[in-house]
Amino acid sequence: MDGKRSCSLCGGAMMIMMMMMMISHMTSALEVPLDCEYCTAMPQPPTITNQSPKDYIIDPRENINIFCEAKGKPHPSFSWTRNGTHFDVEKDPKVVMMPGTGNLVIDISGEKAEVYEGVYQCIARNEHGSAVSNNIVIRQSRSPLWSKEKNEPITVQRGTSLILQCRPPAGLPPPIIFWMDNNFQRLPQNSRVSQALNGDLYFSNVIMEDTRNDYICYARFPHTQTIQQKQPITVKVLDNSPSGERVPSFLHPPGMESTTMVLKGDTLELECIADGLPTPNISWTKVNGELPSGRFSFYSFQKTLKIKEVTEADGGDYRCIAKNRMGSSQHTITVVVRAAPFWISAPQNLILAPKETGNLTCDVDGNPKPTITWSVNGNPIESSHNDPSRKVSDGVITLSDVQTGSSAVYQCNASNDYGYLLANAFVSVLAEPPRVLTSLNHEYSVISNSRALLDCASFGSPLPKITWFKDSQSILNSDLYHIHKNGTLEINVAQPQNSGKYTCIASNNLGNKENHVHLQVKEPTRIIRQPEYKEVQRNSIAVFECKVKHDPTLIPSMIWLKDNGELPDDPRFEVGSDSLTIHDVTEDDEGTYTCIRNTTLDQDSASATLTVVEATPTPTMILEQPDPPTDLELTDQRERSVRLTWTPGDEHNSPIKLFLIQYEDSLHEPGVWLNMTEVSGTSTTAQLELSPYVYYSFRVLALNGVGLSESSDPSRQYRTNPAKPDVNPSDVEVSGTSPDTMTISWRELSGLESNGPGLQYKVSWRMKDAEQWTTVTLANVSQHVVTGTPTFTLYEVTVQAVNDYGEGPRPEVVLGYSGENSPTVAPENVKVSVQSGTEAEVHWEAVPLSSVRGRLKGYKVTYQKMRSLHKQDYDRENPQVLIFSGEETVGRLPDLHPYSHYRLNIRAFNGHGDGPSSTDQQFQTPEGVPGPPTNVNIRNLNLDSLLVEWTPPLEDNGHLTGYLLKYQPINTTEEAGLLKEVLLPANETSYTLDKLTHSTHYKFFLNAMTETGSGPAVTKEAFTEVDEALIRHPAVEAGKAPPAGPMFGNVNSSVKEDHAVISWEYLGPDGNVYVEYVVDNSKEPWKTEFVNGTRTFQIRGLKPGMSYRVRLVAKDHSDATIHSTQEMLITVPAMTNRQAEIATQGWFIGLMCAIALLILVLLIVCFIKRNKGGKYPVKEKEDAHQDPEIQPMKEDDGTFGEYRESDRNFFIPLR
Repeated sequence: MDGKRSCSLCGGAMMIMMMMMMISHMTSALEVPLDCEYCTAMPQPPTITNQSPKDYIIDPRENINIFCEAKGKPHPSFSWTRNGTHFDVEKDPKVVMMPGTGNLVIDISGEKAEVYEGVYQCIARNEHGSAVSNNIVIRQSRSPLWSKEKNEPITVQRGTSLILQCRPPAGLPPPIIFWMDNNFQRLPQNSRVSQALNGDLYFSNVIMEDTRNDYICYARFPHTQTIQQKQPITVKVLDNSPSGERVPSFLHPPGMESTTMVLKGDTLELECIADGLPTPNISWTKVNGELPSGRFSFYSFQKTLKIKEVTEADGGDYRCIAKNRMGSSQHTITVVVRAAPFWISAPQNLILAPKETGNLTCDVDGNPKPTITWSVNGNPIESSHNDPSRKVSDGVITLSDVQTGSSAVYQCNASNDYGYLLANAFVSVLAEPPRVLTSLNHEYSVISNSRALLDCASFGSPLPKITWFKDSQSILNSDLYHIHKNGTLEINVAQPQNSGKYTCIASNNLGNKENHVHLQVKEPTRIIRQPEYKEVQRNSIAVFECKVKHDPTLIPSMIWLKDNGELPDDPRFEVGSDSLTIHDVTEDDEGTYTCIRNTTLDQDSASATLTVVEATPTPTMILEQPDPPTDLELTDQRERSVRLTWTPGDEHNSPIKLFLIQYEDSLHEPGVWLNMTEVSGTSTTAQLELSPYVYYSFRVLALNGVGLSESSDPSRQYRTNPAKPDVNPSDVEVSGTSPDTMTISWRELSGLESNGPGLQYKVSWRMKDAEQWTTVTLANVSQHVVTGTPTFTLYEVTVQAVNDYGEGPRPEVVLGYSGENSPTVAPENVKVSVQSGTEAEVHWEAVPLSSVRGRLKGYKVTYQKMRSLHKQDYDRENPQVLIFSGEETVGRLPDLHPYSHYRLNIRAFNGHGDGPSSTDQQFQTPEGVPGPPTNVNIRNLNLDSLLVEWTPPLEDNGHLTGYLLKYQPINTTEEAGLLKEVLLPANETSYTLDKLTHSTHYKFFLNAMTETGSGPAVTKEAFTEVDEALIRHPAVEAGKAPPAGPMFGNVNSSVKEDHAVISWEYLGPDGNVYVEYVVDNSKEPWKTEFVNGTRTFQIRGLKPGMSYRVRLVAKDHSDATIHSTQEMLITVPAMTNRQAEIATQGWFIGLMCAIALLILVLLIVCFIKRNKGGKYPVKEKEDAHQDPEIQPMKEDDGTFGEYRESDRNFFIPLR
């Protein structure tokens, strides 16, 4: 880094100026900050900032846009050459140069694009020099027609191999080949049938199913979006002399060996297609090596090997092996890797002061080795005027003892057989007095014992020298102060006495400039009363203290955490100014509570644990914190360890759980006690592991069930000897901050980790797999910026700790990339496929990885609605951006507006920024369904007419073709009547519906329509007017209620013993009528019964002898009463006395006596006839029925059989 000074400034860029000042006086990669408020008058030669690609293929249907933009002071003018001669833009009416740039717009309407083909170069010049662009080769894309040919039918025997040639016309760029049939379906491909890289269709062996007459080769030309087809090929497979099984042989490439060449960075494609039966399998190996991990892939059923981002190591022999069960064959392909020129270090802009010396370096490589030529202001350096201060040596120009006015732009051109590189680098000779860019009287605040950095960013040519003063005393590098190369003053350990006013002076041979800054050293924030361990009873109060000592000018805030999270949102938690109180403690409150006290400069924290125990009604003893340990003693003293012993204090009825050992490092952090280790409560000694170069003091605290004790008195001081570092910095990271820089950062070691004085960091880096390391040794920093790095190059980095006693352990190697630069190529072959009125799909070809110049993060698709196709005025919307991550080459555009004109472009982006945009693509969305009509309103005109009014939809989404109005009558239960439809023209905004039914509830549906269909409907409901003339008002009769309101009529009631029947007539919807009733003179609530569409209702469950008040009500959908009748009074009659005791009535007793007498007479008659042997009716029935349950009479004695009282046949004669 020595021997260079670098700056790339922008407006207000103080830190970038500081980076400029970090590098020395030999060479300057300094760029004048045109937007710096001090630097607007500084001259700068031109610099090309944007240009078209070297190979620019144009679409003959669109205008030609050639880009050339540059910056400089004064702003450059532009001119062009075509095919090596001056191109007079003003004389060609078809060519326009855009104001303020060199961008050309060529209108090729009415012209052939071939007229403007050629090699273009842009020159940007001002009074300080001329910069030139690359040679931009303009070529028209071509899609020539297929030559006419007649394809004879091909006849082959089953099992033989076959090649169907495509041979498409040569287009620019080359076409994409694919095979399809007459139905535009892709022909199926597999390991037997596949398409070669040249487009031919190969059959390893044919089968009978291959017979067909529609093998068609298609060629798609991406720039013109045209597709051409070859004449169909007919293949007929015969089976009269089939080929037998055979060992594989190669159809392509033929023979056993072949050679191919590939350029470094390109994609290598190797192909092997074999003949054989059965179908052979293809495998690949690299002779004397392995296939490159992560960069190779197989395609076309293993027949194609692709290796991306080819390097020199990929050269050599590759072997493809074709194998089937009959044997195998192999073919060796020798790959030769060549390389177009590529930058190792491109020349950088120089700003030199008069009499200074600097170098322009053009370091390139390639295969074959590139030839380097130099130009100045666009002219070969050999033909320019002889400059004795300039010496050219191949890739280096040395400028010595430069003079004012010798500013110029130099061009380095490196070329070989495969390409060229062109770079512009200006040399500007400036004589500028110093300027200090740090704001005047800036105030810095730091905490005591920390590092302070006071800035003095400056600019000047020659590079200013920075000196610092405090209280008129000069400050020199010492143990306390360090002045960095960028002018920053570092105070290693700031103390209160370092506060005050500091002055920095920037000086060169053209003058001096001074600036004043102020430093305030604040007291640190420290918690002096920490929260302590609490063991409290459930439902009691827990209080944690957190008192702090701080600088009086800093106001600390306090944050409490529970288990590293926020406190519960519970009013039981009360946060005071120096405490946390928890009321009514529960088991859920157990955990670790942390107090954080922070200011704008620092913070301190402390934690304690809360344990909740069951409440004990009568504690048997008083529990207190233990007394602090005493008698601390250090024994067994060694380099890295010491033994500490102590005597425990009184436990106060709670056993000691553990001892906490703390230490103070009075060398690095005096007054700060840190936790070191814990030992069990039964121990009185501990072996302590120590670090070198520390002044230790120890103290011990005891912890029991109540909390921590006070700390013991400190032990005597124990100093360890210095040693080399044990660890290296951690968190080493490599990041690219700009295209030519790389930042190496790490976490600095603490004072405890330094192990000795003079701590520094040895930072080393090299390109991956390079041999030579570059190393710098730094102190008191946590990062280092490497300049002049190639864009996005993989580096190996190490950071090692070093002190006065030696180096730390061998550091680990960290990999990282240098800075990225924006992509240089726009995505090509952008196609938009409109899916619907609201969605489109966009396809594009991925940009070459070599043009990404970083990690490809994805693609940004920018699309914008330009106007509606329906409206004449433009309603252009803001552009929208969709990001598609990774290597996606297709995306969907949602939420588009139907029937609109859109513009779209795509650009790749990486971590540095966006690449150039693709050519704008225009597309249109088709019509969609319209939005709903607005402001729909329905008004009554008369009893049977309604007027429906509306305004057109806010979004037509096409040409409105009309409106569809539907309507139907409904009742309150949503039961709908017949749905009727009316089609209305697009210019109608109202419609009158006649001959409707009066007093009826209607529902309406209104849709707007386009050719695509109907949009969403607007639903409305309305009533036709009530005809009051049709309402009957009955007269009052006995037993009937008074006349009802205008909506109810003929209300009648009839009462039975336990219920009442109510009937009525109602002119409104029946579905919302209710009967309500309540006991007369009762405070009970009214009972409500839903009628459910009838005109009569029976009220059941009424009590005899009670009077009831009854009324009818009609309610709307919100259950609000809209009509009701007057209350009617009904009385249920009392129960009749039919249930009185019948047995006490005389007529009933007489009847019963007569029946008993008659039965007795019948029994006597039957008995007499039985004794005489005669038959009587009972006997005749028994003989007829032959009932087995009836017992026969005993013939021996002539007596009756035995009958049971329960026998049913005993009652037969009485039937």
